[in-house]
Amino acid sequence: MSTIPFLSFSRMHADAKDAIYKAFGDVYESNFFILGDKVKQFEEGYARFNKTNYCIGVGNGLDALVICLKALGVGPGDEVIVPSNTYIASLLAISAVSAIPVLVEPRMETYNINPELIAAAVTSKTKAILPVHLYGQACEMDAIMAIAKKYTLAVVEDNAQAQGASYNGIQTGTAGAINGTSFYPGKNLGALGDAGAITTNDEALYKKAQSLRNYGSQKKYFNEVKGYNSRLDELQAAFLSAKLEHLDKWNAERINIAQKYNELLKGTEGIILPQLAEGATSVYHLYVIRTKKRDELQAYLAGKGIGTVIHYPVPPHLQEAYSELGFKKGDFPIAEEIAETCLSLPVYPGLTEDQISYIHTSIRQFFNQ
Repeated sequence: MSTIPFLSFSRMHADAKDAIYKAFGDVYESNFFILGDKVKQFEEGYARFNKTNYCIGVGNGLDALVICLKALGVGPGDEVIVPSNTYIASLLAISAVSAIPVLVEPRMETYNINPELIAAAVTSKTKAILPVHLYGQACEMDAIMAIAKKYTLAVVEDNAQAQGASYNGIQTGTAGAINGTSFYPGKNLGALGDAGAITTNDEALYKKAQSLRNYGSQKKYFNEVKGYNSRLDELQAAFLSAKLEHLDKWNAERINIAQKYNELLKGTEGIILPQLAEGATSVYHLYVIRTKKRDELQAYLAGKGIGTVIHYPVPPHLQEAYSELGFKKGDFPIAEEIAETCLSLPVYPGLTEDQISYIHTSIRQFFNQ
C-alpha cells in the first residue's frame, strides 16, 4: 500500500479542472478583477446552495465572522458565547471587535457546544452566541435559537466546516441572524487561495455587511462607516463557482467514507468513534476519533504511511494568545480531554475502499499488538 496523505486534492481538482481552467481564462480576458460579475454569480449560487436570501463574498473566514459581529453592533465590553474547543479563529473574531469571548464546554460525544450549558453563561453583557459546526456536524440549533430568543441574543453561526450540513432539516448558515463561512483550500468547498463568505436572510444586515467588506462604502468614494478591505476577488469567485457544482457529490462521498469507518471500526477496543446528535447531519469535513493512546497511534499510522492530523492540540483557553483571560489547565476539562485524545483520519473525495480498509486494518493491528 502506497502512502495515504491526510488530504488529497487530486480527485476534486480532476473533477473541476476543465471548468477551473476556463474560469481563469474568462477572468483574465475580462480585465475586471474586483467585485465584478464572477463575484456576483458566486454569491447568488452559494446563496441558493445554502438556502439563504443573501451571500456576501469576503477575503477569508475570519473576516466573515468579524464583519458579522460588526454588522450586529457587537463591540467593546460585549460578551459573546463560544465553544471552548473551537479553532482559535472563532475567538479572534470576537477579539477583533473588542468583545469578550465567554467559553462554554461541548458535548463530549458530538464535539459541538452543549446547549444545556449556554444559559448559565449568559450575563447582562452577553450580546451574541457564536456556535461552531465543528468537524462538519451541525450544532443543535433549535435549542440554541430558543435560548437566544429567551435572552434576546443574536446568533452568528461559524459554518466554516459544515457547508451542506443541517439540523432538523434546516441547513447550517441559515438559522443565525448573520453567519460566516470559510473557503480555505482544505474546506469541503475550497478556493485556490483564501476566501470566505457571509450568509443571511436579513436585508438590513446584508447591506451593512456588504458595505463593511468594502471600506464601509456602498458607493465608490462615499464611506458611511469605518469598514474593511475584505473582498472576495473575481478569480477565487470563478474557481469557487466551478467547484460548487460538485459540492453535493463530494459531501456525499465524505459521508459514505465516514459510514465505512463507522462500520469497520465499530467495537475496536481503545477508540471512541464520532457520534451525531439527534436531528443533526454531518458533511464530515473531518472524521475524528478519540483514544488515550492518540500520540502512539498517530506515530504508528505514520510508520504505515498513513497521514493524520490533530484538530486541535491546544484548546483556546490554554493558548498564549489568550493568557489575559486567566484560565489554567483544568478549567475546561472536556475541551482539554478532546484536545488530548482526538485524531483526524483521512476523509476526502477520492479515498478508495482499499485505502479505507488499509487504515482500518492498521488501527486494529495497533490495538491488538
